[in-house]
Amino acid sequence: MKRIGLTGGIGSGKTYIAGILEKMGYPVYYSDAQSKALTDTHPLIREKLIARFGREIYTAQGLNRKVLAELIFASEEHRLFVNELIHPLVRNNFEHWCSEQRSPIVFNEAAILFETGAYRQFDGTLLVVAPLELRIERVMQRDRCSKKEVEERMKSQWSDDQKIPLATAVITSNGKFPLVSQIERSVQTLLSL
Repeated sequence: MKRIGLTGGIGSGKTYIAGILEKMGYPVYYSDAQSKALTDTHPLIREKLIARFGREIYTAQGLNRKVLAELIFASEEHRLFVNELIHPLVRNNFEHWCSEQRSPIVFNEAAILFETGAYRQFDGTLLVVAPLELRIERVMQRDRCSKKEVEERMKSQWSDDQKIPLATAVITSNGKFPLVSQIERSVQTLLSL
């Protein structure tokens, strides 16, 4: 089974591409969704986050994501701590999920594969790229936030130019090039690894 990292900057369209892959019959593991579930339920994550940030980091509903986001976007040290705590547990969860799949290829959709070095743990990577202004516009509409807020979030991610040389296959999600044919070509490339 080929394990493929599916990534792209915020607003690139990677989750949309993941949905198309699923409709084509390929299993997709959503790292961000699983990470959110684990931060709400995993006792080690809860214990370590409370020890570092205090009890107010959790509410009765689970992790206080707004407070944590403010902390990690404001401090590289906090961001690294949280990533080093959560990413290995998500990776273990992904490996368990893979053991239950029966496909020749599976995808792990995650935002910061290159930035964390996690791309090295996969057989290949599929990078989704889009023009910066289009990405900003998509995120502003999706999250109902300002351009400045989107740009602030983008600061913790590498540019497409930094990621492209490391990617096995690249899909351009700009509304001009047909996505399905790009996906089909990419999957063939990835299957041949």
